[in-house]
Amino acid sequence: MTDLDDRRRRTTLSDVAARAGVSAVTVSRVLRKPEMVSSDLRQRVESAVHDLAYVPNQLASALASARTGTIGVVVPSFTNGVFGDYLRGLHDILVPGGFQVLVLNSRYLQGAEERAIATLLGQHPEAMILAGVDQTERARRYLRQAGVPVVQTMETTDDPIDINIGLSHRGAGYAATRHLLDLGHRVIGQISVPLDARAIQRLAGYYDAIAEFGAEPHAISVEGASSFPFGAQLLGELRERQPDMTAVFAGNDNLALGAMFECHRRGIRVPEEMSIVGFNDLEFSATAYPTLTTVATPRYEMGRRSAEIVMEIVRGSGERPRERRIDLGFELIVRGSTAAPGARAAG
Repeated sequence: MTDLDDRRRRTTLSDVAARAGVSAVTVSRVLRKPEMVSSDLRQRVESAVHDLAYVPNQLASALASARTGTIGVVVPSFTNGVFGDYLRGLHDILVPGGFQVLVLNSRYLQGAEERAIATLLGQHPEAMILAGVDQTERARRYLRQAGVPVVQTMETTDDPIDINIGLSHRGAGYAATRHLLDLGHRVIGQISVPLDARAIQRLAGYYDAIAEFGAEPHAISVEGASSFPFGAQLLGELRERQPDMTAVFAGNDNLALGAMFECHRRGIRVPEEMSIVGFNDLEFSATAYPTLTTVATPRYEMGRRSAEIVMEIVRGSGERPRERRIDLGFELIVRGSTAAPGARAAG
């Protein structure tokens, strides 16, 4: 073996044992239960671990103890700010509780989510937490057969794999559109990107409200990552198609702010000539000009509650909560970007 090959070889438990002058069994005992050995022996082994930069094989230890101290998490995006709050809620509970959180990104693709689930289950996590409920049938089989708690979040479902914590996106889309209808708007557009399962549910809520009032739907979407430019583009296209449109429900706050920018660029006054509603209540929504009417979703709370339930099952009683489906609801936050058609801005 060359020096290069030797440098590339992973340091083993036997290497540490040889450096410390003890058996591999002794090294394992020191690493697992340091309080059970003498301080001199512990110091010799810890010194060898440090010198050799040894990283214990957690998977082997887990297979021996049936505990890994890890929680698998799958989200559809690392760049969408919505999931930053959600992941913070998970980490704020799980990390102080002694868990490591392994997070993979599915990029809003069901096939990628299926592979991410399989990859994480291969690491023997003690629980799985998923953003979304529309997994493939194969992914659902993986999760059912894994023998660990599974929490599906971000939306509610009548058919959870195990535990479900979320909100009704269809109900939220209906509430956002109904707000505009109640103000007196009748030509209301809807813009969406990307058309993932939750965006589709919000769009369905929009159609529900529009149909209830006997109005005409005007929806448009584009494939791609949610962004301000897409919001501006879709508002412009919808305005060209429907020049008498007086309001728009955007599938998220990024699109809503982009739509607002486009209104400013075109000299369309918000809310006097165009009312705009967003979704998610991101941080900038309260400081936009005018401030953005939007639907607030309990993202941090979903992450926190999921983590608390998982910890209770794994480290506590081992029993599932009595309530398997938890609807955390949503809140319509009315701000300065919506008003009755032709109304003067509230300031």
